[in-house]
Amino acid sequence: MPPPGVLTVSELLRSVRDALERRFALLWVRGELSNLSRAPSGHCYFTLKDAAAQVDCVMFRSRAAALDWEPRAGAQVEVRALVTLYEPRGRFQLTVEEMRPAGLGPLYERFLRLKEKLEREGLFELAAKRAPPAFARCIGVLTSPAGAALRDVLTTLARRNPAIPVIVYPVPVQGEGAAARIAEMLARANARDECDVLLLVRGGGSIEDLWCFNEEKVARALRASRIPVVVGVGHESDFTIAGFAADRRAPTPTAAAEFVSTSRAELLGRLAECARAVVREMRRRLEYAMQNTDSLARRLVHPGERLRSHQQLVTQLGARLAFSVSHRIHRGSALLERLQATLASVDPKVVLARGYSITRTAAGELVRDAAQVSEGERLHTTLARGSLQSEVRRKSNL
Repeated sequence: MPPPGVLTVSELLRSVRDALERRFALLWVRGELSNLSRAPSGHCYFTLKDAAAQVDCVMFRSRAAALDWEPRAGAQVEVRALVTLYEPRGRFQLTVEEMRPAGLGPLYERFLRLKEKLEREGLFELAAKRAPPAFARCIGVLTSPAGAALRDVLTTLARRNPAIPVIVYPVPVQGEGAAARIAEMLARANARDECDVLLLVRGGGSIEDLWCFNEEKVARALRASRIPVVVGVGHESDFTIAGFAADRRAPTPTAAAEFVSTSRAELLGRLAECARAVVREMRRRLEYAMQNTDSLARRLVHPGERLRSHQQLVTQLGARLAFSVSHRIHRGSALLERLQATLASVDPKVVLARGYSITRTAAGELVRDAAQVSEGERLHTTLARGSLQSEVRRKSNL
């Protein structure tokens, strides 16, 4: 333990840190970005310097992720930071809460307030945005006729697909009243209904130069447009309220033109592929039809051949029928002969021919027993040939 009145290093640095943080509240500091790096954790580390001094800075991941622009080394920035001391290394540093490009000041604050307001209203909702047509029939361009952006757009459209008509709606894209003119021209383009997609474009510039694209009236006119609008303003790092409100934001005017125009070469390639697909399908269908025709041809028989086949079938059927009838007649004849033989064997006449006779009473009853008749009764006897009438004179029961 150190003697009374002697501080440890940790106690000293903690005391200095507390004194610094009490002395300096959150404040804005301006300088040039240097040694910028982003750790795998997402935290940003950099140096802020001017011509005479520099200070180490850290911007933790949650704050760095909220930036809507990409800081780059060498950029002049303004940071809102807490003055503190990093105790483990005894290093004076700034803990950065916000960062903005230098020189924005009130304009940037206005930008953030309006962005937050319109975002709360749902003006930037993805569900409200419409997809530009895949194949534009006519493209409208809202920009200054004297600007380089128009030249870039027309050059890109002519290179990619010169068959697409282009209508230019001239508007100022900088200065006093530009925002109102842009909103008015958007409404006029919708009323004329000549195009199925609109481009609102402008080249790069300072935030003051691009400020008309951060006006609320332009954002509301973009959302009120029935025709899908693609905004391409400034460079890739330039974000505007118009870009957030548009149906699509392109990083540059050239990119906006490329986004709404399918390349002629690409279309020709797709058309050629479609043609090849049609040829393949037609060939396949023809091959199937030919195979089906061959199958039907094998089943197709000349009428004469069919008649001959039927005649042969009838002949065969007739022969089989004749054989069947003959066989049945033969079997019937044999059966008849057997029946005749059986009948002949039991024919009374045949029996009578062997010397037997049949005797009946006067009532016609067969006499099988002498006890059936009485003496004096008249009897009728049938012989093989002829018959006899007799009277019983005497009988014997033996």
